[in-house]
Amino acid sequence: MMADKNKTLRLLKTARGQLDGILKMVEEDRYCIDISQQVMATEALLNRVNREILTAHLRGCVQQAATAEDRGEKVEELIATLDKILK
Repeated sequence: MMADKNKTLRLLKTARGQLDGILKMVEEDRYCIDISQQVMATEALLNRVNREILTAHLRGCVQQAATAEDRGEKVEELIATLDKILK
């Protein structure tokens, strides 16, 4: 992985903590809007992690591909991933 490993791990662990908090909120029958806001915050954090990973992929893996064919494959992988994200 080309992304900053420490930063990625920190963000993912934060998201895991947020998910644990959301689970607790649901178990405690907390107010729906409060739960929804926490879900959105967690989604935003996960999107940030994904953006970091994909940016590093472009700057590293795609640029370092040995041949034009390899770069083409990497670009197609990225396009397929973006299609999934943007659905």
